Amino acid sequence: MRLLLPAGTTETALVDGISAAGATPELMKHTPSADAEILAYGQPVAAPVTPVSPNGCPTPAAVTRAVREVCEFDVSIVDAGLAEPTAAPTVDLGVDPGADIRESTPVPDAASIFDRAATYASSLPDDDLVIGETVPGGTTTALAVLTALGEPAAVSSSLPANPIERKRRVVDEALEASDLRSGGLDGQPLEAIERMGDPVQATVMGLVTGALEADIDVTLAGGTQMIAVAALLRHAGLEGPLSIATTSFVADEQGDRLGEACYRLNCELTVTDPGFDEREHVSMERYCAGEAKEGVAMGGALSLVSEDRLPTVLDRFEVVCDRLGIDDERARPPTEGERGS
Repeated sequence: MRLLLPAGTTETALVDGISAAGATPELMKHTPSADAEILAYGQPVAAPVTPVSPNGCPTPAAVTRAVREVCEFDVSIVDAGLAEPTAAPTVDLGVDPGADIRESTPVPDAASIFDRAATYASSLPDDDLVIGETVPGGTTTALAVLTALGEPAAVSSSLPANPIERKRRVVDEALEASDLRSGGLDGQPLEAIERMGDPVQATVMGLVTGALEADIDVTLAGGTQMIAVAALLRHAGLEGPLSIATTSFVADEQGDRLGEACYRLNCELTVTDPGFDEREHVSMERYCAGEAKEGVAMGGALSLVSEDRLPTVLDRFEVVCDRLGIDDERARPPTEGERGS
């Protein structure tokens, strides 16, 4: 089994108040690069930040890394539009960062990204792939492409209180910039990404398509961003099986909407509960309070953990948090000096 992590950026993340994937907007562009390093090496190596929310909740990469240290699976990181370099080894598909969706074409080369990603995935030797993502602002771009496709649009958030109305205003402005209406790109998924999405969506869509054509089993590891990818694939005419694995944090926030979306898109849904509410640790408490919820393939990684090994993963998560400088004695974001910048 191999975990693929497309890592990229969209300038949409810089819209005030729509993402907690970083302590400040200035540091957010480093988040995917740091996530890749945490997944590869267990901690940032070259990235100048440890991604934490404004309230000190660590990136889901810490959870996925903890699972990897216990379950020992292969990882490949795909540069899907990184704005900042990473020391983690990456597959370079020639993808540029995404522009703000309020510009008319935030991903002008969506079709060629899709083709390159599909070609890469079809060459992999694996029988099973878990495909995640790291892209700050990705729930807003997910809302945008779902709206453009005419799909029911409800997305989660890395913030405890989902700023959904703010996201909808951004999407409305994006529709206006692209001279579109809701549902105006029904059946045109790549154009929906080109005019309303982010480069990670095009990358994941291509990876899934190429892998399935090569008879590789695929699990989409994520929440409502992967619902958006599933919708894009269905609008592209993909009829094969799709599976989504996400966390109980996303499921609790979305309620019936998550299962309804998976039913509508004919996706098998797996919900994983990490059991954070049974531990007393600041990082787990921040997740239970509604922060982060999902990302960096957290739900998919947890789905690989048997019940008897989950306590070991939770122990390892505490070790990873300590390595990142986040422990039970400091329920606050690191200072600039502590981040190593």
